[in-house]
Amino acid sequence: MNTTRAEENYLKAIYRLTKTKKQVILPNLIAEKVQVNPASVVDMIKKLVRKELISYSRKEGAKLTDTGQRIALNIVRSHRLWEVFLVEKLEYSWSEIHVIAEQLEHIKHPDLVDKLDSFLDFPSFDPHGDPIPDKMGAYPISKKIFLSTLSIGAECKVISVSDDNTDFLNYLEKLGISIGTKIKILEKNAFDDSLSLQIEKKNIITVSRKFADSLYVI
Repeated sequence: MNTTRAEENYLKAIYRLTKTKKQVILPNLIAEKVQVNPASVVDMIKKLVRKELISYSRKEGAKLTDTGQRIALNIVRSHRLWEVFLVEKLEYSWSEIHVIAEQLEHIKHPDLVDKLDSFLDFPSFDPHGDPIPDKMGAYPISKKIFLSTLSIGAECKVISVSDDNTDFLNYLEKLGISIGTKIKILEKNAFDDSLSLQIEKKNIITVSRKFADSLYVI
């Protein structure tokens, strides 16, 4: 089925909302995710329903059909593989790659993504630590938890970020934190939930609860 870039972005947004939100996916949530006004979302929902890529009702919200789910998964897989390629082969920083991958993910060729996957030796996670689905849509298993849930004295390793905002990623780079960085919890402040951390057994920093809720660790 032929789909436009805009349609694919909406399908991807609905897919991600399905994974992260425990509520009905209504136009306002989609508008926030795609960063458009709600009126535009209503028009796109009608198009996607006509193409049988989603179902929609006010009670149940937007839901992907099997075809819509397959397209969304392919876009997510393509995006995350391109991010791996950009970091490993072209040496982009992880704060730069999202915008570029947003463009590359829409390239349509029958076996391009499969060849890219093979070329990269079938990576399981992208540079942000997000799991990469295989061609059948299956995800690798990861037992990750938020940094904020750990107790004083706990040691962990960063495996993913829940916020891929460029400002946040740049901030992590300034702190010397990336995927694989080892962290120890030194102190938790009961007043504001801030945490004192030791990075790679060297630098000691203090971070907010919001920061700790944006890092996944094992």
